Amino acid sequence: MLHKTVHCVLSPSSAFRIFRKLFSSASAGVKDVDNDVLNASIPPVTLGDKDPAPTERNPTLHHALNTDARTCKDIITELGYPYEAIHVTTADGYILLLERIPRRDARKAVYLQHGIFDSSVGWVSNGVVGSSAFAAYDQGYDVFLGNLRGLVSRGHVDKNIPSRKYWWFTVNELGTKDVPAMIEKIHEIKTDELKMIQPDEETNDEQPYKLSAIAHSLGGAVMLMYTVTRLIEQKPHRLSRLTLLSPAGFHDETIFILTVAHYFVVPLGPILAFFVPALYIPTRFFRMLFNKLARDFHNYPALGGLIQTVLSYTFGGDSSNWVGVMGLPHYNMDDMPGLSLGVIHHLAQVKWRGKFVMYDYGNASANMKAYGSPVPIDLGEYYSLIDIPIDLIAGRKDKIISAAMVTRHYKLMKDASVNVSYKEFEYGHLDFTKSNQEDILAYVMSRLLLVEPALKHQTSQKKTLKLKKKGQASS
Repeated sequence: MLHKTVHCVLSPSSAFRIFRKLFSSASAGVKDVDNDVLNASIPPVTLGDKDPAPTERNPTLHHALNTDARTCKDIITELGYPYEAIHVTTADGYILLLERIPRRDARKAVYLQHGIFDSSVGWVSNGVVGSSAFAAYDQGYDVFLGNLRGLVSRGHVDKNIPSRKYWWFTVNELGTKDVPAMIEKIHEIKTDELKMIQPDEETNDEQPYKLSAIAHSLGGAVMLMYTVTRLIEQKPHRLSRLTLLSPAGFHDETIFILTVAHYFVVPLGPILAFFVPALYIPTRFFRMLFNKLARDFHNYPALGGLIQTVLSYTFGGDSSNWVGVMGLPHYNMDDMPGLSLGVIHHLAQVKWRGKFVMYDYGNASANMKAYGSPVPIDLGEYYSLIDIPIDLIAGRKDKIISAAMVTRHYKLMKDASVNVSYKEFEYGHLDFTKSNQEDILAYVMSRLLLVEPALKHQTSQKKTLKLKKKGQASS
């Protein structure tokens, strides 16, 4: 702004041209934008092995201020993939958006769960080549993208719910309300569709498909909480495999700024939540400004490099592409993911106790009502109940959730005789979803493909039994 002002003062002719444009007709402005779009270069993309023919990406008219308001739907459909939006209501009234890249006849499905300050956009933001969602779809999976509660748009059955009431939730609600609602909706949809598409096919009446899950950061902790609590309650979790990218749950070793925040939030969390219920950008104007600044950093490499360096040092040297992440379209003027003070307080309790515990309500009676115990459940103590394979993936340059903290999960699971694997890569925390890293994506897909489609194995077993019976009868 200072640069533009000085330029106008020192160059009256430029200032005159600017004022003339401001008072010119609106149609001229529209024409200029249209010409820019028509002349823009649109790179071709490839839709994977099953459709190797390149297709042209549809041009998207972004805001004239260099902001990006695309949604997950826009990204998926621009790249030529099918899309479906499913609205899910939780037991406590939150309305969640479950998005889908549908393969209705597929008997293998995958559920992808994002982490903090993220949304389903994170799984498609790298385009066709580097995104887990598109890679899974190209391998024949029915892909579901979960969105946890906590968007600025505040979806709820109570349209007039107060901001403070909406934002008061912890990791408990994410793992015991949000994920169960979305998994059960997936089960309902897949079961009904497969019965309609293949009514005469022999299936397992309980679950005629296999569902795997991939989760990142807080999403990993949420999926572990969901799985363990369902097993404690003796309810079906519907999952066949869990692949967790730098999962939260243990935070003994954190960078200085997070350590200070944790110890500050533990005693003051409920009080702070009364005044500041969540961390997010509150108005459309400032969300637009944030998105514009983040995207403009790419146009000024020196400034972008400076911001990247500052953020990297702030987060303990984590090598993630912080500037690139801030420019993603889920931080736009229309909506953005926020972070509840309840979630922050819960994570602070986890660090304080040094255990992967559910939320401590602060008194024995409240805990007794929630858990049947005066103290919150230590989920790590119940890892022996886990009955599916778990893949843990950590980053050696990850300073948000260090490899040592992911190893805590691994050791507990190994001691509990869980079928668990562990792998490390030379990347930072956000590189697992926000960067196009072929080796990570190839490894994740290799773990996903270890799960056989539900029907093939079951049908072959049934046919074998029939043939045996037939042979015995003839003999």
